[in-house]
Amino acid sequence: MDDLIIEPLDVHKRMQAGEIFLLLDCREPWEYQTARIEGATLIPMREIPQKLDEIPKDQTVVVHCHAGMRSFNAASWLKRQGVNALSMSGGIDQWSKEIDPKVPRY
Repeated sequence: MDDLIIEPLDVHKRMQAGEIFLLLDCREPWEYQTARIEGATLIPMREIPQKLDEIPKDQTVVVHCHAGMRSFNAASWLKRQGVNALSMSGGIDQWSKEIDPKVPRY
């Protein structure tokens, strides 16, 4: 289970280092319009199975949601499909508290 979790600070460090990975936002479109992390790709959780071919299997995929539960479920499913997926702990809410307070909390 712990091998699926990545902390927001670690995601931020990877971004700062220029690491190539897909930041996958699995929230709903209205949530994405309310608050988003720069560079994230929106694929709502319910659409992930149909869009699996758009998700790279040759790089890490960091999934995030609002608080971490949907992203954990999505990352678990993606892992079973052969994707190197991680779930960002605490979601965008934790990101806003720890990394970028300009990202609105809701």
